[in-house]
Amino acid sequence: MKALIEGFLKFQNEAFPQRTDLFKHLATTQHPGTLFITCSDSRVVPELLTQQEPGELFVIRNAGNIVPSYSPHPGGVSATVEYAVAVLGVTDIVICGHSDCGAMTAIAKCKCMDHLPAVSGWLQHAESAKVINESRPHADDAAKVSSMVRENVIAQLANIQTHPSVRLAQEKGQLNLHGWVYDIETGSIDALEAGSRRFVSLAEHPTTCAVHGKAVEAA
Repeated sequence: MKALIEGFLKFQNEAFPQRTDLFKHLATTQHPGTLFITCSDSRVVPELLTQQEPGELFVIRNAGNIVPSYSPHPGGVSATVEYAVAVLGVTDIVICGHSDCGAMTAIAKCKCMDHLPAVSGWLQHAESAKVINESRPHADDAAKVSSMVRENVIAQLANIQTHPSVRLAQEKGQLNLHGWVYDIETGSIDALEAGSRRFVSLAEHPTTCAVHGKAVEAA
């Protein structure tokens, strides 16, 4: 806690005064352009890796960057997606996985999670990605985990398209979806390419988008 409090004091004395006008504006309104869905992993910091200021990203973080398919009993993720799209009017949604993801490692290596029933139940939302990943050959465990991370991003992109607010915004051509994988060691990002369904370097293909405009049928 000492480090957190010292960090707050540094923010209050140094960072906040440099953004006084920004925070005064944000005190009564927000207009983020992007909903950024990523893992709760402490090594993944959306605002840092995208260099965005406060107010520019609407963020959802959870174990495995998961978006459950829409259901009659929506939870916190569904409510946040709906608010971001239907109220805030975000024009882009990014689902961002990352290297060395503990959740995806547990799935890919079939680790026993009997002692973590809540985690185990939550990761069932990645079951379609697990099935696809298990059906493919992998050179080693590291390759299997890396593939699982990517398959999960694809699966969650399919899941989010079952949400009514997302489908409506896509049908109106107001919303694009992006699938990213962030590499912690190199700082690079690979993005899902709509046409080829391959992950390509975002630095080399900065306009890459996973789903353009109108909705496509979820897999």
